[in-house]
Amino acid sequence: MGEPVEIVPYDPAWPAIFARWGEHLRAALGDAVARIDHIGSTSVPGLAAKPVIDIQISVASLEPTDTFLGPLTGMGFLYRADNPEQTKRYFREPPGQHRTHVHVRQLGSFSQQFPLLFRDYLRCHTSAATEYAAAKRRCAAKFRYDRPSYVRAKDPFVWDIIRRADAWAQDTGWLPDPTDA
Repeated sequence: MGEPVEIVPYDPAWPAIFARWGEHLRAALGDAVARIDHIGSTSVPGLAAKPVIDIQISVASLEPTDTFLGPLTGMGFLYRADNPEQTKRYFREPPGQHRTHVHVRQLGSFSQQFPLLFRDYLRCHTSAATEYAAAKRRCAAKFRYDRPSYVRAKDPFVWDIIRRADAWAQDTGWLPDPTDA
């Protein structure tokens, strides 16, 4: 049996955990990366979430990996070369650290813009964030020990939010805020 999917109430410590990582990542990566952002549910104030800090690092290109692979592994992050998503390079936290996922994506790509738009929309629309939290709790209860099924079960709701977020972006001229770190 795998690790259970656990949705917990928002923890106000999450932004500080990200901020510490962001500071260290910026020092290690410097201007070689365009953006370092806190993404995912822990980046939305008040949103219940899996207690995982998601960090997105935006780079000019995913290949060659020289600009980010050495610095990240040098900080102890574990590179997951077996990640099936071809639009990112994926790292896990150093052993013994708070669960952290680092997603390296190409600046300006759909996969890089998606989590920023999703995050910003939920930050500005608390009713959508509340709906999302309820959907995550339902899915986690149903698929507590089946993470892939949990992710698939919440996908329709994620796509509904991104549809609304895209309309909001068109109406407002949304652009992501400056980088978080």
